[in-house]
Amino acid sequence: MTIESGTTLAGEHPSSADERSGFAEVDILWISEGMSCDGDTVSMTASGQPAVEDIIQGLVPGLPRVNLYNKVLSPTLGGEEFLAPFRAAARGESRNPFILVIEGSVPNQNIIEGDGYWTSFGNDEETGEPLPLNWWLDRLAPRAWAVVAAGTCAAYGGIHAMAGNPTGSMGLADYLGWDFKSQGALPVVNVPGCPIQPENFMETLTWVLYHAAGAAPPPPLDHMLRPQWLFGKTVHEGCDRAAYYEQGDFAKDYNSPKCQVKVGCWGPVVNCNVPKRGWMAGVGGCPNVGGVCIGCTMPGFPDAFMPFMDEPTGGSLSSILIRPYGAFIRRLRGLTNIAVNQEPRWRHNESALTSGYDPHWRP
Repeated sequence: MTIESGTTLAGEHPSSADERSGFAEVDILWISEGMSCDGDTVSMTASGQPAVEDIIQGLVPGLPRVNLYNKVLSPTLGGEEFLAPFRAAARGESRNPFILVIEGSVPNQNIIEGDGYWTSFGNDEETGEPLPLNWWLDRLAPRAWAVVAAGTCAAYGGIHAMAGNPTGSMGLADYLGWDFKSQGALPVVNVPGCPIQPENFMETLTWVLYHAAGAAPPPPLDHMLRPQWLFGKTVHEGCDRAAYYEQGDFAKDYNSPKCQVKVGCWGPVVNCNVPKRGWMAGVGGCPNVGGVCIGCTMPGFPDAFMPFMDEPTGGSLSSILIRPYGAFIRRLRGLTNIAVNQEPRWRHNESALTSGYDPHWRP
């Protein structure tokens, strides 16, 4: 393949001119052999804005050509043919700059005594022994143009990092360092979710690709390396049930359309946009369909939010304080509703509106 003007090989720092012109072709090396269930890959395929197929087929204007290597989405490749671009990138011989996507948490190999591994991806070409995920991260992350964590497990450790686990699992930024910078001068880009909301991930990946093409600035991230425009608000702020909370009107069971804080919803303190965005094609999202928010996008998940389905810590105090205010506001709004729920008097000059209609005249 010919490297076009304005592109650089993985492992090289682009010049300022290269940064302006961007890359014409980018590989996405997706490893889902972290401690995971592959649910993020499955969820990502439901995205429609944009769809992963649109990006791969070059239907999104302004993006570089994209070559995706994912074990689920690369069905025509198998064995060493599938591993070839990963091995080349690990040797620093990748023909294109690449974005490394990791799915699943990173286990701690240092706590294993003797031989063994927690999770592996491919085998050593000389010994035939399995290659741990950590081996790949050590070689690929420093050479990647960008590193993206797909899902809460990859971002912060998730379920596999909960208290008492034997694996010592952690998120990518914990493993690589929170001050890590990729070849594109980007920190780890965390897109949490258990699993990821489809459009949240694809929208973030598209922004990173536009940045790689020189058509967009770096994606703005918060202090936990999440995209600010996606995780800058709470579940509560986008929830259809939020007005019930303001009025101190709480659900007592899961069949109620009212605020679910008293039955275990953590929405008021969780950074997530699912109620506003929905899950697939704008439909769904935990509180929208009667489920409580259990904080699956948060760095403290799951430990900080357990036991699930119990009223959140601090929820009792806040709901006690809101009840008298909410009852007062609810009553005032009821009176206003009665007043505005009828036609204005100035539309007629008598006690009843007369239109001139004569019911005696019938066809």
